[in-house]
Amino acid sequence: MEDRKKDHINLALSNRTGSVDKDTRFVYEPLLSGHFVPDIPQVALAGKSMKVPVWISSMTGGSGIARHINTNLAMAANEFGLGMGLGSCRILLESEKHLPDFNMRKVIGNDLPFWANLGIAQLEEMIEKGTLNEVTDMVNLLQCDGLIIHVNPLQEWFQPEGDKLKHSPLDIIKEVLKQLEMPVIVKEVGQGMGRESLRALMALPLAAIEFAAFGGTNFARVEMMRRPSTDHELFEPMVYVGQTAADMLKDVKELLYYGVECKAPALIISGGIRNYLDGYYYIKTSPIPAVYGMASGFLKHARDSYSTLKDWASAHIDGLKMAHAYLRVNE
Repeated sequence: MEDRKKDHINLALSNRTGSVDKDTRFVYEPLLSGHFVPDIPQVALAGKSMKVPVWISSMTGGSGIARHINTNLAMAANEFGLGMGLGSCRILLESEKHLPDFNMRKVIGNDLPFWANLGIAQLEEMIEKGTLNEVTDMVNLLQCDGLIIHVNPLQEWFQPEGDKLKHSPLDIIKEVLKQLEMPVIVKEVGQGMGRESLRALMALPLAAIEFAAFGGTNFARVEMMRRPSTDHELFEPMVYVGQTAADMLKDVKELLYYGVECKAPALIISGGIRNYLDGYYYIKTSPIPAVYGMASGFLKHARDSYSTLKDWASAHIDGLKMAHAYLRVNE
């Protein structure tokens, strides 16, 4: 005890918070819960329950390290009760050689959400060729619950070898919904979506809308940096446009306020979620049932051993439990 008190004295002198900006999003209520708080309320996504409202957002697909990363992510999802979206499964349309890199249903288990992923450009090409049935075959092969469509026109525009869309992503999504009998989630890839794009998606019978908002990994900038250096100064301003998760949530609230119906029963709020407090704030202020998604946080730790990822995920969820116990949103 004497050593602990010495630590308190020394640390207190160097950790005064008077000059630090407090987090005004929350009201701290220290009297309303003990430390042994109940589990976080379970949430449902497309008919399956998650023990924790955390979604492992789509990341890697088709690279040499993908199997190691996806296995670690699926193990974490299984252990903590999370949902998981795969990175682009495009390579599986060409060959089943890389199936072990994606085939994680046995790892994650049958009771948790596990979703395949394809880009809007690949789907447009398959519609033109009349091969959209291959998507059903792929989703069934992976035993996934449905398909995530990632919409990335800005990324494709900047990508040196990018695909060029002949039709609007909205028209392509509608055709996919018309031809395929499976649940569909639509997401962006780091720029987010404006109000009119959200309005259009809210009118469709989707399983969920994922924000993938500005503030997280910026794939348009990633592709722009792969272009010749002479292009960087010219194109760089464009990669800094977009909508943040806060912008998009505000738009959804206002659209609902003005009578726009949202047929999607859930949101996945992702893009710039730095920690559990960001996630807690967004799901608590969402007008639609929501989970929050993270990509880079999981990826950073999934590249190492599973124990590294497990320790990080466990601490993250403990923080979320602490927020549920003691924080109320300051609205």
